[in-house]
Order: sequence, then C-alpha cells, then structure tokens
Amino acid sequence: MPLLDLLFTMLWIYLVFLWIWLVVTVFIDIFRSPDLSGWGKAGWSLFVIVLPLLGVLIYMIVRGSSMQQRKYDDVAAQQQATDAYIRSVAGSGASVSDELAKLSALRSDGTLSEAEYEQAKAKALA
Repeated sequence: MPLLDLLFTMLWIYLVFLWIWLVVTVFIDIFRSPDLSGWGKAGWSLFVIVLPLLGVLIYMIVRGSSMQQRKYDDVAAQQQATDAYIRSVAGSGASVSDELAKLSALRSDGTLSEAEYEQAKAKALA
C-alpha cells in the first residue's frame, strides 16, 4: 500500500469518527433541550435521520448558539451540585480544637455551667 493511500485512508477514518461524534452530539442536544416540545424533537430527529448532512448542518446553524449555552448551563449545574455535596460532607469547617476553645471561653465567662460544658465537650469530641 503506498504511503499516500495510507494517509487518505487515515483521513477518511478520522472524518467518519468526526461525523459520528457530530451526529451523536446533535441527537444528545435535541433530546436534552428543554425548550423543544415533543413534536419539535421528533421533527428535528426525523430531519437528521432522513437528510443527515443537511439536517445536522441546519441544526447547527439554527440552534448552535443555544446548544453551546445549554452545555455551559449543564456544566455549571453539575459544578454547583458537586460544591453543595462537598460542603454538606465537609461540615461546618470548624475544627474540634476551635470548638473546644470556644466552649472553654463560654465556661470561663460563666455562660455555660460545668455540666453544660461537659455535655457540649462530649458532643464535640464524638
């Protein structure tokens, strides 16, 4: 096999994978889009299936900017959910020694009695 034939074969393989990725991305966006009705999703899907090249190109021209915005919104929502989960698992962030120091200061001020201090200390250490 000559080198030029090998390069053309590699180019075609690359273009086929690129086309598959593009079609899958368009279908994912069609079905994730909250602003499309069921009929709209069916229409776009049918258009992309019947006339693939034209359907994908027109979809990208008509809905390309909103496609990008939906992706950014999905990423931002996932980031917020991850941050909220991390905050809920991490707790308040105060260390046990800080909490014990605060309890000790409250006991020395007379705000807490000895029994309340011991109870709060046991809770902080648990």
